[in-house]
Amino acid sequence: MPATHIRRWKTLALTTSAVLVGLTLPTMAATPASATTTAYDSTYYKNAVGKTGSSLKSSLHTIISSQTKISYSAVWNALMVTDQDPNNSNNVILLYSGVSRAKSLNGGDVGDWNREHTWAKSHGDFGEVTGPGTDLHHLRPADVQVNSIRGNKDFDNGGSTVSGGGGSLTDSDSFEPRDADKGDVARMILYMAVRYDGGDGFADLEPNEKVNNGSNPYIGKLSVLKEWSDEDPPSAFEEKRNQVIYDSYQHNRNPFIDHPEWVDAIW
Repeated sequence: MPATHIRRWKTLALTTSAVLVGLTLPTMAATPASATTTAYDSTYYKNAVGKTGSSLKSSLHTIISSQTKISYSAVWNALMVTDQDPNNSNNVILLYSGVSRAKSLNGGDVGDWNREHTWAKSHGDFGEVTGPGTDLHHLRPADVQVNSIRGNKDFDNGGSTVSGGGGSLTDSDSFEPRDADKGDVARMILYMAVRYDGGDGFADLEPNEKVNNGSNPYIGKLSVLKEWSDEDPPSAFEEKRNQVIYDSYQHNRNPFIDHPEWVDAIW
């Protein structure tokens, strides 16, 4: 991986200590992210580095909108490469559950894996159309049943345990991924919000503070997604995935994997 990352981690000692002794402490604001340096800052991201807010978002949109699009049928084979199990080249790692499953078990039956649209396709009515419906930066392999339970629910904390979900939770209007996937989900959602802004014939996708967004082009909750991105920094698997998509498929990057501090810089 060409990028060298300087990551931030939330300090949990104070909160953990308070819980252990039964104390209640005021909520503490997250520490601002340290700047991350990547090999792409002087090339790919050169027009975005140093910016914040809407200016940063606009610059990133222009940068990542230059991409090669693939068909929905081509997504199957692409996911077998982007999400390959690093310990077993015959398998893929499933989102939400973390299960390693045979690449050959792709389909729609119980025990299969299928193509999960992390930004639910009904949230913006883009279906499986080439573009947002086939963008590998938010498409991941997932267990058929777990994917069905997530459905088009917004993301939020809380709920009951999802069977086979690796620790994921759900209730009537939201879904909480297992801890190891929370940051991945957040960064995929925020990528989509920057990439698709309504200017190329698709809906203007935006995160908000609601659940039950239905068919509106929104997904919540933004504050929770920001927390998840902070608590679960980019992993080696996520970074490699970003690189494979850039090198072999779409030739664009998820900037929030390369620069996780840009989440707070924009939102």
